[in-house]
Amino acid sequence: MPDDFTDPPPRPGQLLARGVSRALVSHGFATVQELVPSAGLRVDVMALGPKGEIWIVECKSSRADFAGDAKWGGYLEWCDRYFWAVDENFPTDLLPDAHGLIVADAYDAEILRMGEETRLAPARRKAMVQKFAVHAARRLHALRDPGAGLTI
Repeated sequence: MPDDFTDPPPRPGQLLARGVSRALVSHGFATVQELVPSAGLRVDVMALGPKGEIWIVECKSSRADFAGDAKWGGYLEWCDRYFWAVDENFPTDLLPDAHGLIVADAYDAEILRMGEETRLAPARRKAMVQKFAVHAARRLHALRDPGAGLTI
């Protein structure tokens, strides 16, 4: 039976997430995309650093994308540093200065501003590292065994 399923083309935010992930990997981080830290939240990119630090990067592809997102404040309690990732044409004056700023495209990214650091409590860090590991393992399993019925 032929497989008529094809993936839709990546959305602009997904392209930014890819460029951000590539750049963070070059800095020694491991990344996952679309991780759910708690019910009702889904981060664009979560990065686990070489010293155990946890960063969240929210990718915004347009002014409307930013204006329509009221959930981003809920991400702050799940990371040590929070970043916005936008393309070079995004009006960055809209973004809060307290958080990091990354300019990205589909292939790379550059950190322009480091966000304030707020270290996670040890119990929260342990829970997030475990979520990160489970999410990454399920993604890999789903890629290697698409018929397994895994949901991510």
